[in-house]
Amino acid sequence: MTRPIGYYVHHHGVGHRARALAISDEGNGRVTMLGTGLAGKTGSHPFVDLPDDRIDTAFNNGDGEVNRPAALHYAPIDHDNIRRRVAAISAWIAEARPALMVVDVSCEVAMLARLASVPIVYVRLGGRRDDAPHVEAFNAAISIVAPFASPLDDPAMLGWVSDKTTYISGLSPRPPSVTVATDTVLVVLGGGGSSTDAAFWGRAARVVPDRKWVVIGPCEQATDLPINLLILGWVGDAAAWIARAGVVIGGAGNGVIGIVLAARRPFVCVPEDRPFGEQHSNARGLAAAGAAVVCEDAAAADWPMLIAAAERLNPAAAAALDTPDGAARAMAHLIALADRE
Repeated sequence: MTRPIGYYVHHHGVGHRARALAISDEGNGRVTMLGTGLAGKTGSHPFVDLPDDRIDTAFNNGDGEVNRPAALHYAPIDHDNIRRRVAAISAWIAEARPALMVVDVSCEVAMLARLASVPIVYVRLGGRRDDAPHVEAFNAAISIVAPFASPLDDPAMLGWVSDKTTYISGLSPRPPSVTVATDTVLVVLGGGGSSTDAAFWGRAARVVPDRKWVVIGPCEQATDLPINLLILGWVGDAAAWIARAGVVIGGAGNGVIGIVLAARRPFVCVPEDRPFGEQHSNARGLAAAGAAVVCEDAAAADWPMLIAAAERLNPAAAAALDTPDGAARAMAHLIALADRE
């Protein structure tokens, strides 16, 4: 009997779930997703909806503990939902007897699955991840998967971790073939949060009045916005909006990067502050590869110059960082590991 593959999905932002869905869709029903807030969001895939482990809604990966074990990032004391969460994961493992557990991402869940005698594949994001919890999770894994092309990896990454990593880009939703609106500047704000707001993008749109500006993602409406700016908020077809854009402005999360590269759109990358310097590291890799123009300080941005520079980028640079069948390759890698003798 073919044993299932578990896929733990972190609940901060939306990129983890989108990646898990893209990979699971290639698995012929073999993958069970485990995570918080998954009900109604996993398509036809079975799932285990876990209690929320956050201390508050402003999840920043901090637990306030001073005696936390070195192998853990987040382990608050006396948190009932964490007890229930650990019990739910352990119960599923005991019942389903998974051949493999993919962890995207959590050092704590990686340790739990490994303690429960399940081989793990750890999804490693960008940035400087050489701290003790990450190193222990990498060491415990039978394989590490990076959801980006190897040129985007942080040059300071530990050599043995890089050697153990399988790099697979193209794990974001694939954009459709659409007609490009060259006069449109699309701003993509990720689910992990942004340091900008509608008023900020109103000022940017006024500086470039000959373009239509559209903002998608979590952005509240504001008054006194210029007529060339449209705030849409969350949209169900973000990949199509990106594919249609003349120029894309967005952060340096793997989800946005993946869709922009797949769509071969001119990209102005504005990295946000994230743990372990993830987005700034990703942005440096994109700039070095010639796949994006990077703006490290949005408040001082020269938008006409940045947009013009992005339009001069060679689409071949984006193509070199994109794997069109990335999800299928990732699933094949997981199945090979799960079915090994």
